[in-house]
Amino acid sequence: MSAADQLDDEHNQAIVDGVKAVCDRFDDEYWTRCEDEKSFPFEFHKAMAEGGWLGITMPEEAGGSALGVTQAALMMHTVTSSAGGYSAASAIHLNLFGPHAIVVFGTPEQKERMLKPLVAGTERACFGVTEPDAGLDTTSIKTFATKVPGGYRVSGRKIWTSSGQVADKIVLLTRTTPKEQCKRPTDGMTLFYTDLDRSEVEVRRIPKMGRNAVDSNATFLDDYFVPDEDRIGEEGKGFHYILHSLNPERILVGIEAVGLGRGALERAAGYARERKVFGRLIGENQGIQHPLAENWAYLESAYWMIMRAAQLYDAGKPCGAEANAGKFLGARAAFDACTRAVMTHGGMGYAKEYQVERLFRESILLRIAPITEQLILSFIAEKVLDLPKSY
Repeated sequence: MSAADQLDDEHNQAIVDGVKAVCDRFDDEYWTRCEDEKSFPFEFHKAMAEGGWLGITMPEEAGGSALGVTQAALMMHTVTSSAGGYSAASAIHLNLFGPHAIVVFGTPEQKERMLKPLVAGTERACFGVTEPDAGLDTTSIKTFATKVPGGYRVSGRKIWTSSGQVADKIVLLTRTTPKEQCKRPTDGMTLFYTDLDRSEVEVRRIPKMGRNAVDSNATFLDDYFVPDEDRIGEEGKGFHYILHSLNPERILVGIEAVGLGRGALERAAGYARERKVFGRLIGENQGIQHPLAENWAYLESAYWMIMRAAQLYDAGKPCGAEANAGKFLGARAAFDACTRAVMTHGGMGYAKEYQVERLFRESILLRIAPITEQLILSFIAEKVLDLPKSY
């Protein structure tokens, strides 16, 4: 099936309709309250679990639907197009790519124990990979897991651990061999999926610009015990395991960005159809029309690049260039659309009442995380244009 046929497929349209029905139950007032109170959207998370959506990409034996990244992309586009914006996506995003290493490399016992509670929504997980002194240079992480009888003792610091205040589990990437002792910098890292016991691990919330319904944290581990049975795959192969989730992550973040931008564009166009100034609707003015039409064009083009990447991934074909380009285009298009939505509302765009300021604050994050625009462009320059590696 071509990317252009995706929404014509009855099964895919049923996914969109089903997810939208859940999202429509959570309006602007709900998400404003979560944002203002800095409270996790537990009710939304529960509703998505009850609808079976948290397991859309999970194996059937774990209670999931075993569908592809294409279907997950359609789902997440629908989520971010709703009132919840990127906060809604962030509440459930990890379920779709974070446990992928468990799906591919976990033992049957681990899949049963780790995946089923995620699908059911009875447990939540966070992602402990990024570190303050390593950033996007993952091979330079310093969190170290020392082998001891029955498991490992882990010490180190992680940053930007989303939902760490409410998570029960953590996907934790550590070093088990110092980088300087490894043949390759990508060797010597080990992946764990283990309990996040906040009585033993300090999880410190980071005050931030937006997306406050889902917390971000600095996480401190000091001689924290992780049992052997929580190690995923072989010791020293952790970096290679997380690579399996990178392209799906790019695809999903890109499509979430497009959904966020489309939600903002819909609000802007609606306001322009109703707001009168100097005796005429502002939507009659080409100075309002043309920027909004341009936003539509860029969002549409980003959407189809991302759907192409999803189609390639599900077909088992290389999709690195398309996934990265889609994330780049989607984030840019979303930021521009959210900015234009504020400008279209004029002074009221600065007011919380119309919500676009919330979407605007969320949109800048998508240009930064989980990978910067500059690294994406460097990747495309090297892998597509055959230019020398620049970093």
